[in-house]
Amino acid sequence: MNKNNQEKKIIKSLKNLLRNKPKGHHDPLFLGNEKKYLSKCISTGYVSYVGKFVNLFEKKISSYTKAKYSVATSSGTAALHLALKYFDLGQNDEVLVPSLTYVATANAVSYCGATPNFLDIENESLGICPVKLEKYLKKIAKKNGKFTYNKKSKKKIKALIAVHLYGFPCKIIEIKKICKKYNIILIEDAAEALGSFLKKKHLGTFGDAGILSFNGNKPITCGSGGAVITENKKMCLRLKHLSTHAKKQDLIDHIHDEIGYNYRMNNLSAAVGCAQLENIKKIIIAKRKNYLWYQNAFKNLQYIKILKEPKFSKTNYWLITAVLKNYKIKNNLLKKLKKEGYGLRTTWRPLHSLKIYKNCPRDTMKNSNDFFRKAINLPSSPKLNFS
Repeated sequence: MNKNNQEKKIIKSLKNLLRNKPKGHHDPLFLGNEKKYLSKCISTGYVSYVGKFVNLFEKKISSYTKAKYSVATSSGTAALHLALKYFDLGQNDEVLVPSLTYVATANAVSYCGATPNFLDIENESLGICPVKLEKYLKKIAKKNGKFTYNKKSKKKIKALIAVHLYGFPCKIIEIKKICKKYNIILIEDAAEALGSFLKKKHLGTFGDAGILSFNGNKPITCGSGGAVITENKKMCLRLKHLSTHAKKQDLIDHIHDEIGYNYRMNNLSAAVGCAQLENIKKIIIAKRKNYLWYQNAFKNLQYIKILKEPKFSKTNYWLITAVLKNYKIKNNLLKKLKKEGYGLRTTWRPLHSLKIYKNCPRDTMKNSNDFFRKAINLPSSPKLNFS
């Protein structure tokens, strides 16, 4: 079948499927106490980060993910920046990062003055390929005492950020073993993965720290917001301190004992998050139905494949992702449907191809480049199949 016919059939199938359904990319779903809790914030006057909902939201996140501690932040990017600051990343350090991720992952590294070192993905999980990672480290890295250095740049390879793309778990268990072997700090970017589990363990709880996002298009939203989750009490206390301008508790004076950040989540956002978490099971059920819905709709079209969660996982199916056999139809498909208000979009552009990161070290990028050419995200709101 030629590309024009493929394009027409996909458009027809999608329009039939989304008839009388929300066409947006990921419309949030508000089911319960959002207005009630916001009203409490407003009536009491506690709308900044001083308010009961911020601490309550942290407790609820810890309870849901089974992480001992959580620190609520103004965004997922802020959470990642704080986690990297805790580990004292600086200009003499490199951080291993998958090229196929949202730009915020690498930007947080740059905020610290460190250098992203880009890695390729593997095709099942869409995360860092542990086989390629091991080969790459054998080629570029040298251990010296406790640490691992890049033989060419002479910089310390201090950390690795493992990204759980679209809520799918990367090969985090295998990656963790490699990090341990090379004494590399492991941070999980689980910004897209609230409600996703690998072997019944929530993503973000495998490494030294994990981060979550509650942006407007995430499985649950606070409007904007994020969190660091950790088993480390010392980390939790320090990140809370840093997120509030490093202000010491003093009844009279304003004492700031180091450079801090205005990264603490506000009470309004936390109030929305608390209400959202009360219905997270229903939201995830609806999003998992989205996968089956799309899978059934496109099962007879051999030139489009709906990606399925990896083995041993139960994911949130944050964004339903389709891979096209013929990448030449991708741009036309997106243009035509977006003009009609359908919330399709291309997958993240690999970061090594951006001008701002063109001079960073990287492995070969065959899988990342190929996926970018062929993949699109489909409308994925829980509203599509909520009942």
